Amino acid sequence: MLWSVATAHAQQAFTFVALGDLPYGSAQKAYGPYRSLIDRINQEDPAFSVHVGDFKSGSTLCSDEEFTHQLEHFQRFKGAVVYTPGDNEWTDCHRSNNGAFDPLERLAALRQRFFTPGSSLGAKPMPVQNQSRVAPAFGRYVENVRWLHQGVLFATLHIVGSNNNLESRDIAATREFFERDAANVAWIQATFELARLQQASAVVFAFQADVLENKTLWADFPSWSGFRTSIGETLLPMANRWGKPVLVVHGDSHQFRLDQPFQLDKKPLKNVTRLIVPGASDVRAVKVTVKDASFAFEMLSPLP
Repeated sequence: MLWSVATAHAQQAFTFVALGDLPYGSAQKAYGPYRSLIDRINQEDPAFSVHVGDFKSGSTLCSDEEFTHQLEHFQRFKGAVVYTPGDNEWTDCHRSNNGAFDPLERLAALRQRFFTPGSSLGAKPMPVQNQSRVAPAFGRYVENVRWLHQGVLFATLHIVGSNNNLESRDIAATREFFERDAANVAWIQATFELARLQQASAVVFAFQADVLENKTLWADFPSWSGFRTSIGETLLPMANRWGKPVLVVHGDSHQFRLDQPFQLDKKPLKNVTRLIVPGASDVRAVKVTVKDASFAFEMLSPLP
């Protein structure tokens, strides 16, 4: 099945693959299908792949061993793969069934293990720009990256489920949220500015969270939403001013969806398209083809 959404002219056709919320479950149950999906992606030979986080389920251990296995999975991609963290890898690791880890320690471990300044993951990594290098004021945010491909600017944002870690569990968690939220806001602003300078044809943002999970009848981003500042007050207004196509790719909800749900001042943002990748028990990925004046989307299933 193939879907298309209009976008600006791309200089040359290319494909990339989006996936996330995989693998979920025990190694015995989940690793085989996930590896078969990676094999399918390798067959497609995309320009790169983007994993939008949650490389483990919310009820499995946040152990060093699990991190090692998932890093090995990323290296199974024959091409480049960019990864942005999900909540299951760190914010929720305080849960007893996750091993009762310190979330901030797990976040530090993720940054140390999965991110190398200037480079993506994968067997053939590609060069990327890290916020930690280009914006010294946000020197710890090595996970926020961007890259330009065939006139389209891509950027990851460290925005996660569980309300983006905005909670009152402890002071350290609250402080972490506000500091990371400021970094994400700055990265969004810098990305649109770079898109303008480079005369990009489109911008693609990738992150983990379903940012509309707290939507009410009265507000898409209520005052207690951990996504209000970064998305509601920054990304969407800037996308509106930008005017050209913006594709937002995320996971978290586990059900494939392609829509245009965002609005500004109660008016639909017709230039912003959302792609929710499947995940959890739905072990599939989405191949995105950028060609001429359209984004085309096609589901990929594991090899038999």
